[in-house]
Amino acid sequence: MIISLIKSKLFIVGIVISIVLTSCASKQDVVYFQNAKNFETIVDTDTFTAKLKIGDVVSIYVSTLDPTVTQPYNLIRSAGAGGDLIDYLIDAEGNIDYPVLGKIKLLGLTVEEAKALFKKKFAEGKLLKDPVIIFRVLNFRVTVAGEVNNPGVYPVTGERISILEALGMAGDLTIKGRRDNILIVRDFNGTKTYTRIDLTNKEVFNSPVYYLTQNDYVYVEPNNSAISGASGDARIGTLISIASFLITTTLLLITRN
Repeated sequence: MIISLIKSKLFIVGIVISIVLTSCASKQDVVYFQNAKNFETIVDTDTFTAKLKIGDVVSIYVSTLDPTVTQPYNLIRSAGAGGDLIDYLIDAEGNIDYPVLGKIKLLGLTVEEAKALFKKKFAEGKLLKDPVIIFRVLNFRVTVAGEVNNPGVYPVTGERISILEALGMAGDLTIKGRRDNILIVRDFNGTKTYTRIDLTNKEVFNSPVYYLTQNDYVYVEPNNSAISGASGDARIGTLISIASFLITTTLLLITRN
């Protein structure tokens, strides 16, 4: 009878440990765009383009048919051929200090609007004829953290990036990441906004944060199974200690009898 008691106690402890360690994820928890129908067409009407912010670092290259007239605008870091162009920091007032033209306000402009502004200023001052402006944001990067396979800070080479592309660069969500409550933290000149999106719903494509801006922070929170597993790790040690105590006590009873 004592042996049967030992077996029953071990069986109960084993069930409890299995419940703590085991959790099930349903299709609704992990599948993206669940309400998208077969052959359904979704037209992308989002014309979003990232805008320049305070603290952005930009590179500006000006080109014309006569390279000599553009030299005052294409300053390099070191003398001689092969030097890198200097970059420009958008200051707290939203301006950069540009050669010849002086202070230029770029805050809130898109890259195309900034290029048009430079062309306008060159034309108004009769400084350059039909210049080609190459304008790049050098510090466009996004941070992806939480339950993704490769969290980190990722540079963006283009002018915009979607939330799906950012998650793809981070190796996609782990099986323990919540697809329905992803947080995007956005900072625009000291004002932070917090927006959550649901990747299980096709309406994510219409979200105002579907396209990210520079320095956006994307956080994937753990799902219930991950949280339960983390707390379960601490409980497992307690359960094992209890099981050991029960077995030891029972064996003592056997030896005494």
